Amino acid sequence: MTTQYETVIGLEVHVELATRTKIFCGCSTQFGAPANANTCPVCTGMPGTLPVLNRQVVEYALALGLSMSCKVNQYCCFDRKNYFYPDNPQNYQISQLYLPICHDGEVEIETAKGKKLIRIHEMHMEEDAGKLMHDESNDTSLVDYNRSGVPLLEIVSEPDFCSAQEVIAYLEKLKMLCQYLGISDCKLQEGSMRADVNLSVRPVGSDVLGTRTEMKNLASFKAITKAIEVESRRQIALLEVGETVVQETRRWDENKEQSFTMRSKEDAKDYRYFPDPDLQPIMISDDWLARVESEKPEFQPQKQLRFQEQYKLSAYDAALLTQSRHMAELYEQTVALSGNPKKTANWFMGECMRLLKEKGMDAEQLKFTPKHLAALIIALDKGEINQEIAKTVFERIFEDDIEPLAYMKEHNLLMISDTGAIEAAVDEVLIENTKVVEEYRSGKEKVLGFLVGQVMKKTKGKASPGMVTELLKAKL
Repeated sequence: MTTQYETVIGLEVHVELATRTKIFCGCSTQFGAPANANTCPVCTGMPGTLPVLNRQVVEYALALGLSMSCKVNQYCCFDRKNYFYPDNPQNYQISQLYLPICHDGEVEIETAKGKKLIRIHEMHMEEDAGKLMHDESNDTSLVDYNRSGVPLLEIVSEPDFCSAQEVIAYLEKLKMLCQYLGISDCKLQEGSMRADVNLSVRPVGSDVLGTRTEMKNLASFKAITKAIEVESRRQIALLEVGETVVQETRRWDENKEQSFTMRSKEDAKDYRYFPDPDLQPIMISDDWLARVESEKPEFQPQKQLRFQEQYKLSAYDAALLTQSRHMAELYEQTVALSGNPKKTANWFMGECMRLLKEKGMDAEQLKFTPKHLAALIIALDKGEINQEIAKTVFERIFEDDIEPLAYMKEHNLLMISDTGAIEAAVDEVLIENTKVVEEYRSGKEKVLGFLVGQVMKKTKGKASPGMVTELLKAKL
């Protein structure tokens, strides 16, 4: 009888925090700066330097921990995790082992079988390492310490996942929480959200965990999904031929869609942890906790339901509009000015999302002001412009946040309101198309559309199609 296996997965997720400065020094956390530009003696591990904790890191950690229903260690400490690697200039990482700031939380996700709770083992604060860049052409490696000292939160789950789909649902939920709290942009492509996958397999029905491997270098949801599928098959294949799975850390190669051994898996004892003597313990008061709790925003699930009730939107529309807190806020501010929830939603989900996709932007980068989009929607409702002109103007609002009415006047884009001018264009079209006029009068009413088009062409699209149609019918 063939043994059926199930996959068991736990995650270690690292989130880079959106503080302006690093966790223990005043260097900038700006992404994309020239190599080693954002460094100082502290974050490059020079002898004699002392770390000073960035209070904002603790604030952000508390906000996320409380949003995941975690218990908080109101007395917590930093520890030194000792290891030797070129991107780690101090030869140790300041992290938390014995008293992490948060522990024993939970996150609810949606799965194919319904809602599921994922348990959070702990969340701790730590500093990021630098970044090695390997040049295979001349067999050299260079190190950039800009990332060294950037604040991280590491969220460690229990092994509660059984599929890649559940893992992605959880990561999407974490990403939403972080973005709504404003503590991280969670851009996987920039490394501000990274997930290490701990995976094992076991016979279906067994309650004994198999030997796990840890996979690193997973830079996208697609890579995470593929890596889980491939590693699960690899371990099952080993067990089916009587071999054993080795506990180790593996590196995922996205191009080859394979994982490769990096090193044997270390335990905490291998890092020789001890309390950091240069950093005082953190004391978190009840008042501090209560304030952070009170400042939590309305998260996406609650906002989506409210949008459905308040603005009479479909569940689909409300879900799209609330994926980004920034977009949801822009939408609500625009509705308050335009007075038209549905038409406003159509602009965001139609032209706005089209342009975001075309330009490779995300919703957090939207920079236009609500009053300008509202003015465009109102002008369209009043018949001052048609849909095509509105789309053209919206592109300018999207890119440069122009004031639409001033722009339309300057570029002569407003609809022709002079009935005499439209009637003159109608007369010209009738004179120029006598054959089509005869066809209409003989019963071929479909040709009316052609005549309307000719009038619109003459007026450069600035006449009201409805008015043009009525004038043509009257004259015909």
